[in-house]
Amino acid sequence: MFVEGGAITRRKRYGMHARLEKSSRKKGRYLPRRSGDEKLQILQLMNFKGGSSKSTTSIHLAHYFALRGYRVLVVDLDPQGSLTSMCGISPEIEFDGLTVYDAIRYDDPVSMADVVVPTYFPGLSIAPSRLMLSEFETESAVHSNPDQPFFTRIRNALSQVEDDFDLVLMDSPPQLGFLTIAGMAAASSLIVPLTPSMLDVSSTAQFLELAGAYMGVIEDAGATLQYDHFKFLITRDEPTDVPSQQLTSFMRALFQDRVMSATALKSTAISDATMLKQSIYEVVRSEMTRATYDRAKGSMDAVGQEVEVMIHQSWGRK
Repeated sequence: MFVEGGAITRRKRYGMHARLEKSSRKKGRYLPRRSGDEKLQILQLMNFKGGSSKSTTSIHLAHYFALRGYRVLVVDLDPQGSLTSMCGISPEIEFDGLTVYDAIRYDDPVSMADVVVPTYFPGLSIAPSRLMLSEFETESAVHSNPDQPFFTRIRNALSQVEDDFDLVLMDSPPQLGFLTIAGMAAASSLIVPLTPSMLDVSSTAQFLELAGAYMGVIEDAGATLQYDHFKFLITRDEPTDVPSQQLTSFMRALFQDRVMSATALKSTAISDATMLKQSIYEVVRSEMTRATYDRAKGSMDAVGQEVEVMIHQSWGRK
């Protein structure tokens, strides 16, 4: 009922957009999808500190943009498959079917178009992950063919489906390995989620220092690394926690506009939804405290809106 109703709602919404598009003097004013001269936006969420809410942020951004009418693809680069599970696919149970590994492997890769599958959420597709994806790390370590450098694998795979989507969200594993670096080489923008704690900030600083060194190496090997945006996103934000707020203020003073204005609040509503493999956009408001729900949804809406502004800036929209 949810999917069918969502599909009906989406058809009505797209029909309205089409009518408004015809009556609008400015092409693309009401329809959010990218035009022919606007490039596919590829956002990578990365941090090698576990618990930084990469997967949670990824699914909320994916649902936010799908509800807005964008064509969204999520690419799960984590062999644990957390994002895959939140998209309705159980990697520990469903062993048949292709995964992102099949599109980026070195021997006889398949087309990314064969890997991507639609989810139950209208407007959202996924390139799923399973434990087999960890083989890419081993294969890349021993692969020495200069015609197939590891950092081109994800970028080349995404180029096969770029006409079908407006936005790609990549959820990286909590480590700085070949998958994360290949994702960085494919991305147009980077978002680093981190919680406002000294341990997380210290860990993230080490991560970025090491990532910078690695990126210098692959640039020397021929990679072109240009990002439209590089942002830190404060997650699990507690406005009443004085120490964490002091650390957040310090980060804003130090990194200035590199830190996103919006934050992802620490909320029981989001935690409860995540336990059920859902986002705040899927839970029923009446089944929880409404004030708690409203704060959580307002927080994720603000994050989505700020990312949307970033995307529009990359497209040259005002």
